[in-house]
Amino acid sequence: MAIPIKRVVTGVDEKGASIPYEDATLHPVELDIMPGVQIFPVWSTEGPLVSPAADPAPASKSFFPGPGGTRFGLFRLPPDSAVPADHAQPDEATVAAQVAAAEEAVPGLLAAFEPDAPGMHQTVTVDYVIVIEGDLWLELDDGVEVPLPAGTCVVQNGARHGWRNHGSTPGTLAYVILDGGNPE
Repeated sequence: MAIPIKRVVTGVDEKGASIPYEDATLHPVELDIMPGVQIFPVWSTEGPLVSPAADPAPASKSFFPGPGGTRFGLFRLPPDSAVPADHAQPDEATVAAQVAAAEEAVPGLLAAFEPDAPGMHQTVTVDYVIVIEGDLWLELDDGVEVPLPAGTCVVQNGARHGWRNHGSTPGTLAYVILDGGNPE
């Protein structure tokens, strides 16, 4: 069974005391174009980090960070077997509507994916990933797959990759995405 996801955000008040700004259950972003996938955007920053933050709210809505930015979140992936191999593909108008809805919910995410290689993508980021539950696989070039049982940590250094779930239960991974843009 999938674990519930909760976000606790702390901060410092005007007197310098540590306080909780938020203690809430996070609800997943679910996209029709990615059936069964759940995305939990936990936190984001843009530019140089400032702590304690004057405004304890996520800094951006785009999925990938801008210059100096970070993203923290979780992905829950259904088993590959959850989508039958013979399932009907939606028509062009339906796909266009699904893409538009995804862009509104998680701006920039779909643009990273390769249209001819489902799930494969490459970004100019360094990603720290830990598999929290389930058994996932990391697909790299030439179909090479690395098994990722729960507890596995991955440092993803801008390589072309895709996340796969060949298991029988959903798998959840936590990620921190760091801007890896080249300095000017």
